[in-house]
Amino acid sequence: MSKILIDNRWDGTGGIGTFAHETNKINRYKDAGFTGKPFSPLDSFRLTLRTMFTRNKILFFPGYIPPLYSCSPYVITIHDLNHLDREDNSSVLKKLFYNTIILRGCKKAKYIFTVSEFSKKRIVDWSGVPKEKVINVGNGVSNDFSPEGEGIGYPFEYFLCVSNRKSHKNEIRTLLAFRESKIPSTIKLVFTGEENTTLKNKIAELGMSERVIFSGFLKKVDLPKIYRSAKALVFVSLYEGFGLPVLEAMASGVPVITSSTTSLGEVAGNAAYLVDPENVAQIAEAINILNRDEFVRSDLIHKGLSHVQKYSWEKAASKINYHLSLI
Repeated sequence: MSKILIDNRWDGTGGIGTFAHETNKINRYKDAGFTGKPFSPLDSFRLTLRTMFTRNKILFFPGYIPPLYSCSPYVITIHDLNHLDREDNSSVLKKLFYNTIILRGCKKAKYIFTVSEFSKKRIVDWSGVPKEKVINVGNGVSNDFSPEGEGIGYPFEYFLCVSNRKSHKNEIRTLLAFRESKIPSTIKLVFTGEENTTLKNKIAELGMSERVIFSGFLKKVDLPKIYRSAKALVFVSLYEGFGLPVLEAMASGVPVITSSTTSLGEVAGNAAYLVDPENVAQIAEAINILNRDEFVRSDLIHKGLSHVQKYSWEKAASKINYHLSLI
């Protein structure tokens, strides 16, 4: 597959970076050698200049920004349409960029890879490209996530929310539900990452400063540890193109509370406690049940460990490789 070049710049940049890194560990495509930030709108122009000198190759972009013009056929990857579907994560300029540059890229690309049937349908509906052109290659979960191994070492029990302070992560309702739940006050809520002013002020307003912990930046080696030690994952996002934390928690032997909406119900299947992410009472009741009912906990853990076997980076990499080989 020496004809295939990959844009390796996404490695280390969140979900897209995980997708790029894990699948290319398997496929081992040659680095295209592109420079600059891959998520910059200006990247379309930079890529156009670079690809003018790249011929007789197939270009694979694990991210969503295409070149304006390319002498070689290319494939882009659109994980979701968050920047169009969520007003709180959009702007006039973002919408303009999607509806011109990215839309043109969808038309010109040989394939558009995505990661869920939810995202595939949204891409087809928005772009108007044939559904056969949009390929759901899925996501996987690293073998680092398993029930066996070292824990994070916190001296308290906790529910975990893997998040990043963006409003669609639904952190305020997660806080409200945790406060409304009837679990003992010794059990804490842990958010990954650093706190921001908005969340800090809300936590203080709710009188929850002693019950909410922020993990700070986690090294890659510590992420499986923080899952493994949790009583459950609370991941009630309002919008996801996939939702990797759902699978990572399941693979870690941890029960999951997640949204029934967007891609999350699809990805979780019957192996999670599904809730309406806008219904605080439902989220609170799910927290109560997973805290007190060992039968439900055990059932979800068992189902999760089985369900997660449907997803692997090997399967995703194989689908990528197959469709690139058809070009």
